[in-house]
Formats: sequence, C-alpha cells, structure tokens
Amino acid sequence: MPGNNICERDIRPFATARKSWLFSGTVAGAKASAIIYSVMLTCRACGVEPYAYLLHVLNELPQRTADADIRDLLPFNFVKRNDASAST
Repeated sequence: MPGNNICERDIRPFATARKSWLFSGTVAGAKASAIIYSVMLTCRACGVEPYAYLLHVLNELPQRTADADIRDLLPFNFVKRNDASAST
C-alpha cells in the first residue's frame, strides 16, 4: 500500500501558512499571498529554482508593456527556455 508522503509534503506550506493568512490584513493581501504560494509550488513541481525564476521575472516584467502577453514568464515555460539555452 503506497503512502501519501508526497501529497503531505506538497500541502505542508499551505498548512503551515494557514495561521499567517489570518493576519493578511485585507482580502487583497491574502490573495497576493495565495498567488505567491501557488507560483512557488509550481516552480517546485516544474523543477525550477524559485530564486532564479523570480529574478528573471522581476527583471523582465518592467520591460514589458501593460497589455503584453506574459505567458512565456510562467514557470513551466521558464524550464523550456532554460533547456533550449543550455543545449546551444
């Protein structure tokens, strides 16, 4: 019978942050926290180092227009971009 250690490991950040979310102050603050957690866990699921990803995104976003398509900045596309640049 397989265990559920993988699932428990993946939800641990949400379980430990639950108390912190009580002090978000506003709904917008809680939403921002949830977005950051989601992006960081997506990085982990894709095998992307979160610091390198955030550094890239925070350097790239100011160079884009407000209506620019930013789908290429998602963590799973960051992996593809890095794989392509590593092979050249």
